[in-house]
Amino acid sequence: MSIITVDGLTKAYGSHTVLNNISFDLPKGEVIGLFGPNGCGKTTLMKILTGLIHDYKGKVLVDGNAPGEQTKAITAYLPEQTFVHDWMRNIDAVNYFADFYADFDKEKALDMLSRFGLNLKQKSKTMSKGMQEKLLLSLVMSREADLYILDEPMGGVDPATRASILDFIMENYAQKSTLLISTHLINDLESVFTHALFIGGGKVLLNDSVAEITKDGKHIEDVFKEVFSNVW
Repeated sequence: MSIITVDGLTKAYGSHTVLNNISFDLPKGEVIGLFGPNGCGKTTLMKILTGLIHDYKGKVLVDGNAPGEQTKAITAYLPEQTFVHDWMRNIDAVNYFADFYADFDKEKALDMLSRFGLNLKQKSKTMSKGMQEKLLLSLVMSREADLYILDEPMGGVDPATRASILDFIMENYAQKSTLLISTHLINDLESVFTHALFIGGGKVLLNDSVAEITKDGKHIEDVFKEVFSNVW
């Protein structure tokens, strides 16, 4: 059964086509890696799936519904850029999520902030990128969502912190849910992926289970290099 169905999706910015008539299905209950070089349309695709971009051609379904209010209610999205206002304290961000999302577990979020050593009264504008990333992860992963979409969730943290954040993500997403993670840090996350989607040059280049694409003993990064060496 598919959590995401895309059929003939095309998205252009002016004369530049980012996604060119792509079609694919992604299975439910998997940890899916979304791979591709910078500018290949990963973030655009995520914004379409989360209902932030509407001016596209083709059909997009999330759990059987076009992106909108119904799908936003079951999708937890972590964008690459912060969505917390500068004036907000950490506790303000928690309260905002509690008011906005019915599936948000406030106690869980507060516990996560404590585990990360984040001060509830500290304002967003005074925090480092790594601290802000931990705040956003705490908020997003405290939702009981059917689909989690994470755009470069560890891009702002040092290598020593990545392993603990990866464990944090895997421990805290709702069971039986689907994780879609866009990342360039393939080696750091390779062990958790069960499915992979490669996009580049406006096209889907590979969409298969990790077990299938690594059955010859290759790592995902090896497959990444092979796939994209044939495109550029």
